[in-house]
Amino acid sequence: MSDVMDADAIRAVIGAMQAAWNRGDFHGYMAGFANPDVVFVSRGRIQKDWQATLDHYIADYGGAPGSQGELAFTNIRIEMLAPDAAQLISDYRLVRAAGNQVGVNTRLMRKRDGKWFIALNHVSQIEDRDPRS
Repeated sequence: MSDVMDADAIRAVIGAMQAAWNRGDFHGYMAGFANPDVVFVSRGRIQKDWQATLDHYIADYGGAPGSQGELAFTNIRIEMLAPDAAQLISDYRLVRAAGNQVGVNTRLMRKRDGKWFIALNHVSQIEDRDPRS
């Protein structure tokens, strides 16, 4: 597979994750992460594993339908590192009634059995100071 085809496949994974989140499908969102061994860094600490990350999303963003908000990944940059490894950096924005979140994701993508997964996800949230957003 060419670098362009791999980059397109990675973008498709991220697009499917975004769509799953926006319909409130946390299991579908988590399908883009390596299971069980994803390394997830957020809030200044390393989360436990895939299941703990899923549990966190359900506890913090689940509840009433639509409480997860609307997620968008933009400015996606992909650098192929090897035939089975890529670096992805993107901006994200989550708009929800409980408060908006904006920041940057840094992701190590790994190809396993022909499919791309997020093996390492680092989230760097910034304060959203725009009261209109």
